[in-house]
Amino acid sequence: MLTRNVLLAGTCAAALVACGQSDEPKFPNADIAKVAELRSAFGPEFKVSDVAPTGIDPQMLAPQKMPPGVQFEPADCARFAEGQSLPLELKGNMAATAAEGAGNRFIVLALETSQPIPISDPGEACKQVKFLGPGARGQVDVVESPEIDGARTVGTHRVVQTAVGGEPRTGELYNYVASFGPYMVIVTANPLVVPDKPVAPVDTARARDLLTAAVAAVKGH
Repeated sequence: MLTRNVLLAGTCAAALVACGQSDEPKFPNADIAKVAELRSAFGPEFKVSDVAPTGIDPQMLAPQKMPPGVQFEPADCARFAEGQSLPLELKGNMAATAAEGAGNRFIVLALETSQPIPISDPGEACKQVKFLGPGARGQVDVVESPEIDGARTVGTHRVVQTAVGGEPRTGELYNYVASFGPYMVIVTANPLVVPDKPVAPVDTARARDLLTAAVAAVKGH
């Protein structure tokens, strides 16, 4: 995320920057509805749908809570492992584009909020987190995320193993987040489970490209 350090009011003139400009929005052309432009990133083999800008419901966007009794390793990484969360008092709007095809599901979500949202930072200690509890076990790894000018980004890969009716089930989800000012873009990618077909690998390169493209679209670039 771009930041501006102001040491003294007088340095504005010295830096040839008008002090009054600090009141101007950093992203004057930003529009979360432009996330719909990503429709063109998907070919005819994809089924694409859009969600027009609507009010944010932080509870709806909250990550799925782990069941009681789950233990994390390292223990201090539980909050990061549970996923990006939003303050309950957060106000704003969101818009989304979703696509299913080629064995994958992609969801691109753009948020415009009343306040900057702190991005979940794993730090050095939480780049790999394992968890184990009643009926579930898994792992969260920090993965490569694109470098985007003016934004902070983070990528995670979550794998969860459960037992349903005595049969083992494995689910995975890639999550890529970019935060810039009062805006956040989230891209999720996971494999589709199709009867009588092998599970396709997640196209992580496409997911990363979607994050970069979505940020550019929202910014109005």
